[in-house]
Amino acid sequence: MAGFHTKTFMKHDDYMTPKYAWENISHLIPKDKLIWEPFYGDGKSGEYLRELGFNTIHDPVDFFENNLGEIIVSNPPFSEIKKILIRLKKLDKPFILILPSSKLNTSYIREWSNKLQIIIPRKRIHFLKLIDGVQPENLKNACNFDCFYYCYKIELEKDITWLL
Repeated sequence: MAGFHTKTFMKHDDYMTPKYAWENISHLIPKDKLIWEPFYGDGKSGEYLRELGFNTIHDPVDFFENNLGEIIVSNPPFSEIKKILIRLKKLDKPFILILPSSKLNTSYIREWSNKLQIIIPRKRIHFLKLIDGVQPENLKNACNFDCFYYCYKIELEKDITWLL
């Protein structure tokens, strides 16, 4: 691991969802449910869902202390996903989460294996990276990992849906 210095490496978990990520699956999100987008970020994700015609709650409240809406649609902080999935199991409400495709290989996702459906995007989602709430000027707006939409109780026609 030449060149990797743990003392200078800073972890930032702020990847904002582009509007097209929700547009791409808008036909698969239930229209008759009140959506809760619990992870506020820059506030744009809930705004995008509303622009797409969804009744959406998107306020800066604590996900672990609240239980809003009928369905959760979100791009949660990836570093907290294990803790988030424990909470989701308790809530037992439908969800669509954008998560790295590599999460399929984790034990905590495998616990959901017979309950989850997957939507595979046509191409990589390029998130807007923020560091301390600001987009760095020289940071390329590209993503070096693939993500899927992980769905629970969404009742898609197939367990794996490929977007074309």
